[in-house]
Amino acid sequence: MENRTNFFHLHLISDSTGETLISAGRAASAQFKSAQAVEHVYPLIRNRKQLLAVLDAIDSEPGIVLYTVVDRELAALIDERCVEMGVASVNVLEPVMAAFQLYLGAPLRRRVGAQHVMNAGYFARIEALNFTMDHDDGQMPEDYNDADVVIIGISRTSKTPTSIYLANRGIKTANIPIVYDVPLPEALLTATKPLIVCLIATTDRISQVRENRILGATPGFDRGLYTDRAAISEELKYARSLCARHNWPLIDVTRRSIEETAAAIVALRPKLR
Repeated sequence: MENRTNFFHLHLISDSTGETLISAGRAASAQFKSAQAVEHVYPLIRNRKQLLAVLDAIDSEPGIVLYTVVDRELAALIDERCVEMGVASVNVLEPVMAAFQLYLGAPLRRRVGAQHVMNAGYFARIEALNFTMDHDDGQMPEDYNDADVVIIGISRTSKTPTSIYLANRGIKTANIPIVYDVPLPEALLTATKPLIVCLIATTDRISQVRENRILGATPGFDRGLYTDRAAISEELKYARSLCARHNWPLIDVTRRSIEETAAAIVALRPKLR
């Protein structure tokens, strides 16, 4: 039997950036293998005029409606119009906020974009991102002891994107490439503050990623050696030996997304303190 993908419209209405909704919508739709969402994202919807235009757009392409709108009147309008159109609507945050209110016994402020306030946490994330960009790919090794996390690994183990993801969570992250038979910086070996973690993957996976990489005209670059499975196996063996010598944890990223790798690193931090 032929496998066919069914497409459906997923409308995401937010009075803020829409990040929460996008994550929730994708997490839910990922559980349905035969269906793929056509996303329509409507951020910063904060008044009736804006919302009515969005509802007209939904009426022309009906589907599931998820929303995070704290204004009660606007939320009621979404529910009312969705009933009229015969489409499902879910206020994603309301059950969560109700549970918080019940447990805390405190009034609900209903402030738009409250999670994006420019407080100390916001500026800590900016500082972490600046640090991470400055310490990408082995740069500025003298500052490694100022990092929260240092990621090491051979080429094509997703060190940089994982570092940036962690930085967006306020974790100052440096990353260093492991090059076969080349010693790591002394500043890393003497660092006492950061969690040092090594990313690895299977030989086949690394070879595949390297073969698909767009290569520049680096003088002396040997593409055959770079993608050779035997050479990659030696690189991985060298990385494992370094980690065993220094008791650094390994994370296999072969079947992990960047988000899953970052979560595994975050989970390691309190265990190793």
